[in-house]
Amino acid sequence: MSAGRGGGEATEPCRCGSGPAGLTCCFLRDYGRAFRMGSFDWDLLTGVMAMDEGALRVFDMPPEEYDGNPTTLSSRVMPNEGRQLDTLVTHALKDGSDHYGAYFRVRLRDGTPRWTHTEGEILRDGTGRPVRIIGIVRDASEEVTEQAARLGLDEGRRERTSVVEGTTAALAHARTVQDVIDLLKDSHGLEYFGATSLVMGLLESGRIHLVAEGPMGAFVPGTRFTRVDEPYPMGEVIRTLRPRFIDSPEDFAASYPILWPHISGLGITSAAYLPLIAQARPIGALGLLYSDKNGFSADERNLLVALGSSIAQSLQRAMLYEQEHDLAEGLQQAMLPRRIPDVPGAQIAVRYRSARLGRDIGGDWYDIIPLPGGRVGAVIGDVQGHDTHAAAVMGQLRIVLRAYAAEGHSPATVMARASVFLHELDTERFATCTYVEADLTTGVLQVVRAGHVDPLLQDTDGSCRRLPVEGGLPLGLSAEFDRLDYPATTLELSPGQTLLLYTDGLVEKPGVDLDEGMRWLSSLVRRGPRELQQLADQLCDVVDDRGGEDDVALLLLRRQGAYFPQSGGRLQQHVAQSDPEALSSARHMIRAAVRAWGAGERSDEIELVADELITNALMHTDGGAIVTLRMLAGPERRLRVEVEDRSSALPRRREAGEAGVSGRGLMLVDRISDVWGVEPRGSGKCVWCEFIVNSAYVDRS
Repeated sequence: MSAGRGGGEATEPCRCGSGPAGLTCCFLRDYGRAFRMGSFDWDLLTGVMAMDEGALRVFDMPPEEYDGNPTTLSSRVMPNEGRQLDTLVTHALKDGSDHYGAYFRVRLRDGTPRWTHTEGEILRDGTGRPVRIIGIVRDASEEVTEQAARLGLDEGRRERTSVVEGTTAALAHARTVQDVIDLLKDSHGLEYFGATSLVMGLLESGRIHLVAEGPMGAFVPGTRFTRVDEPYPMGEVIRTLRPRFIDSPEDFAASYPILWPHISGLGITSAAYLPLIAQARPIGALGLLYSDKNGFSADERNLLVALGSSIAQSLQRAMLYEQEHDLAEGLQQAMLPRRIPDVPGAQIAVRYRSARLGRDIGGDWYDIIPLPGGRVGAVIGDVQGHDTHAAAVMGQLRIVLRAYAAEGHSPATVMARASVFLHELDTERFATCTYVEADLTTGVLQVVRAGHVDPLLQDTDGSCRRLPVEGGLPLGLSAEFDRLDYPATTLELSPGQTLLLYTDGLVEKPGVDLDEGMRWLSSLVRRGPRELQQLADQLCDVVDDRGGEDDVALLLLRRQGAYFPQSGGRLQQHVAQSDPEALSSARHMIRAAVRAWGAGERSDEIELVADELITNALMHTDGGAIVTLRMLAGPERRLRVEVEDRSSALPRRREAGEAGVSGRGLMLVDRISDVWGVEPRGSGKCVWCEFIVNSAYVDRS
């Protein structure tokens, strides 16, 4: 019985022993040999298509070259007709059909086309799902030729028209001049026309620049750049704006006696040189070289002229794209820092990758800002949009962020002022940003985030995790909605740990949410190299391979170890009224600083006094406080604690009451610190105290 049909009795085996007797075995094989046909069995569940000897002969494919994969056969099928056949089979599978049939052409190994016919029967399971196709393929060249003759069909014209249409469609996706050249060389268009190869020249400053050289060994010395008035075919078609068809070797030798001796050994029998004209202006010339053709019919000439026009339009688009992209990329690079300063106590790697799928450059940027006291500011940001305006806004924003940070403002103030600046610009763009102030002597990080993605932290063992950082609105929007309070998150970076700052182009992928993208990035960092520059390169290479649609900026900062600058370290943080998280963050900063700076046994005393001064400022004034810790240089290592507030009233010592609830604050400061005092500062004051931390502690009680 035939496959897929129920009932019937089993048949006797064939005499060859390879299958059931009857039409499906020896008879079909012998018939296929005589009439050039064969059968196939396509298992749709595994994707394997079994082809018998006759079927492979129709495709002119040796059995040892066929691996059972249907796509292996696609190299033999004409591209346009292969797509039509795929569409036909797909529709038959989806619409419930039980069979299909189609004519198509295959290209034999010698390059000649052959008309072929196929019929297939679709077998389905009990649910109607297609599971198998069995069918035949046969040589149909004779019947199609006879039918074409009866109908008066000019198959050559139809084929050439199809080539022009297919080539034009392919060129629509070309973005660069090299894309156009590659498409023409790799497409089947030249093969269909029988051309051996092509040469192409572009007009640049009155000279013709040869950008595609033709067949191997065809380059003529001295023709890389030629003048338009020189006696070469490209110069002629550009001067006259008319195509030049060379019908024979004799015609070539007589018309271009300087060129012909150099290429006469290539077997060229004819050529067609076409001017490439865009917007009524010549931009270059294209030459098609033939080795088995003499003369051109009127239809062939018309179609070649149409092909030249299509190529010219694509080339003009590609040239404009490259010019605009180079201009935007130059602007982008000019806006980024030309060099990253050496930062004692840290390794830093920065990278920028533009989106190759887009025409313009975006507003991604990074920056490293040296700050007093061994501190460093690290910035990563992204201005909305992917055009030169975004790059220009980015440049201005980078400059003001650097200026505000260098003035000594706290990270939260830097971000708030940058938001106001962007809001006051004549632009509707906003920007996301993360600003980190790092003290490399202590490893304390103060992180402020404005609508940007969270940073990552790579540990010394290579593991990587996300650092959730509380954030505010993007720059520009926070000023527009009067929400300029940016919370600062205090973190610690231990020696050997790496902070990763990046823009969202590194983690955003089509169809994937941000959390999944960040997990993917964390996994990539874990598996990546430990050397910092190599890790940065690998992350960018992965983005390039993925063909991202967004720009990517990347900044990696690795703490190398405890670093003690000669001038001493400095940390500063603002603590607002009624902000317990800011108070906790300040205490965290103080604890990390005094231990990292080697305060030893006096660490607890310094923490206690600093906490008392901060608490006094918050309780007895109307505003917040700014706490500053610094290590003073000199013969004695002294750690200084300063707490500034906006009240001009000076503190005074009071005796503790009977309840003992208050009155001991300044007494503790006086007894524990080595020296303390009060300084007026503008509209407020600063209460300070110092501790000697390089000598053995003496109990002074």
